[in-house]
Amino acid sequence: MNKTGKIVIVLAAVLAVALGVLYGKGLMNVHHGAQLPASLAALTPQNPAKPAPDIAFTGPNGTRHALSSLKGRWVLLNMWATWCAPCVAELPALAKLKDAVPALTVIAVDLTHNDKPADADKFLLGHNAANLGAFADTDVKMMQAFMVAGLPTTILIDPNGNVVSRAEGPAQWAAPESVDYFKNIVGG
Repeated sequence: MNKTGKIVIVLAAVLAVALGVLYGKGLMNVHHGAQLPASLAALTPQNPAKPAPDIAFTGPNGTRHALSSLKGRWVLLNMWATWCAPCVAELPALAKLKDAVPALTVIAVDLTHNDKPADADKFLLGHNAANLGAFADTDVKMMQAFMVAGLPTTILIDPNGNVVSRAEGPAQWAAPESVDYFKNIVGG
């Protein structure tokens, strides 16, 4: 090997180590280089990303939806309850985000234990968030599956079905910089 070849190999190795260090320190984001805006400060990267639990929830008309059926899409899964004031306050922002970034699948699942999708539907309609759709955790398994300590909790799942970020507490989902962030990671 000549001198130029050795220099190229050394530079490539140095670059690989530098990128690894930056990624490990959280200075590089797992979301295609997008930096989290202040409006999404509650959204923390999960390093390393882990597969989302294979759970299901109930949609309108009693239809069951497996989370795994959404592989291939970016999913923002919000867990909320009717008795949770911060949850209720952020529902309209989630609805606006869903409209602003159609390539992002935004799903808000009601964890109020006795609610059915029809109850969630009425509640969402009364809180300017009807476009989120009426989903409920009728099996009462989501909190345990995602190790939820409090509400609202929102999980960002990549197209491979991995949890890449989670927010424990409310965020400003519809802020312009938040919308831009999600458009950047979903590619549209």
